[in-house]
Amino acid sequence: MEKIFEKILWNSRLVVLAAVIASMAAAIAMFYMASVDAVYMISHLGDYASPSLSAAERVDLRSTTVTHVVEIVDGYLLATVLLIFSLGLYELFVSKIDHAEGSESASNVLMITSLDDLKSRLAKVVMMILVVRYFEFALGMDFTTPMDLLQFAAGIALLGIALYFSHMADKGADH
Repeated sequence: MEKIFEKILWNSRLVVLAAVIASMAAAIAMFYMASVDAVYMISHLGDYASPSLSAAERVDLRSTTVTHVVEIVDGYLLATVLLIFSLGLYELFVSKIDHAEGSESASNVLMITSLDDLKSRLAKVVMMILVVRYFEFALGMDFTTPMDLLQFAAGIALLGIALYFSHMADKGADH
């Protein structure tokens, strides 16, 4: 009876496959959406060279295009988080991915050895998403008072400090 129960208990870890499949599907969807956005944005770049655009319209188009580029990067980063999450869950709960371990082109980012390792790798990508989102926010920000500029500078300083501590934590983990 104990052996049967332990076998059922051990095999229950396979419920994680639902999260693996859903995360992988969401990652593929995000890669698709970001790629469609990139193609759409690139297809409209011909308008930028149009002689019929006024200087103000060109500045607006440039600002809009830069915002779209940031959104595309954000989409790819989110897709990457989902991909790392999916692969990490699979490696932690189901099985090692033989093709990844035997491949020279496999990135260490995709080889997860513990739950802390998965959290650390996800945290790095989430940090990059936050940086990109702050940049996107900054593109649309209107500085009407000196306090606006001071708050913006403080946000940049806090991002820099967070990236610094993140980098130092990585160096500490390597030693």
